[in-house]
Amino acid sequence: MDCLPTASKEDLENDSVKTALEHVKQHESDGKKHPTTVSVKLDDFDRVRLLCAGSFSKVMLVQHKNTKEYYAMKVLNKKRMVQLKFTEHAVNEKQILQAINFPFLVHLECSFKDNSNLYLVLEFVAGGDMYSHLQREEHLSELQAKFYGAQIVLAFDYLHNLDIIHRNISLKHLLIDEKGYLKITDFGFSKYCKGYTWTLCGDPDYLAPEVILNKGYSKAVDWWNLGVLMFEMTAGYPPFFADQPIEIYEKVVSGKVEYPSHFSFDLRDLLSNLIQIETTKRFGNLKNGVNDIKGHKWFATTDWSDIYQKKVEAPFIPKCRGPGDPSNFEEWEEEPLRISSKETFAAEFVDF
Repeated sequence: MDCLPTASKEDLENDSVKTALEHVKQHESDGKKHPTTVSVKLDDFDRVRLLCAGSFSKVMLVQHKNTKEYYAMKVLNKKRMVQLKFTEHAVNEKQILQAINFPFLVHLECSFKDNSNLYLVLEFVAGGDMYSHLQREEHLSELQAKFYGAQIVLAFDYLHNLDIIHRNISLKHLLIDEKGYLKITDFGFSKYCKGYTWTLCGDPDYLAPEVILNKGYSKAVDWWNLGVLMFEMTAGYPPFFADQPIEIYEKVVSGKVEYPSHFSFDLRDLLSNLIQIETTKRFGNLKNGVNDIKGHKWFATTDWSDIYQKKVEAPFIPKCRGPGDPSNFEEWEEEPLRISSKETFAAEFVDF
């Protein structure tokens, strides 16, 4: 189990994630020694319910037997990760989660592994995800979208200052906490990157054109994702949609966006500068960086400090019956966890 203090933004800036982790382990800003690493295993938790499942991972709501605290436990199947060549992604996800500490990013409590799986024990965010919330609404108002968009802007600015690209943001990766604020989750495709990278990854609806065209891409892809997210929140559907991924890709590289009539002029202007094919013209990627976004007219009424300090009243407060209430998440068919009697893929995940 790795329960380690998190490095400050100043410590992490301009460092690689691995170097940042060394700061976490060695830097003693308070003059005290860090707590020793404590051994944790699956049997220390009671499984409450499956929250979601994918092709190589699942997330379970669990309760620690001793502390009675609730957590979201992400379980990564080692065999599937190796088959899909996602080994590096799993290691990166753990390292990045250890290195970050920000109000709008999900917090890693600890991690461990056994013969068959890797485990990331994360804070449980009880309000469900933005995708499910939007399914119950036709679309969000611009005021609501501005509230959520501001938090994503601040989170991306923080990550980019650490040279981390999220690369896989979507409505399903935006969780809503008990106060109505966002927690960005799923760092499985996130990457430390100072320059360019070429991996094709992410949801087809959110892929930037430079990713699809395999041109090599940078942090600018996250700002494209922001534009797509904010369009989807305020329209109720993504700007590029079709039945097949290849059709979506064709629409993305064409760069043609049709805005709903209820979009304000300022919103259209901001989105046109985020959902911008040319990275040299895309907001967030220009000389002024994030300030082009924060200083845009659409955000004129946003108090960024109040958003960061969570002083702004949220437009929606999820209904939660208690700290371990899973009712805001879709119900899934429960599956048993099968643990091999022999250790598997030890060499592949030695750094986890």
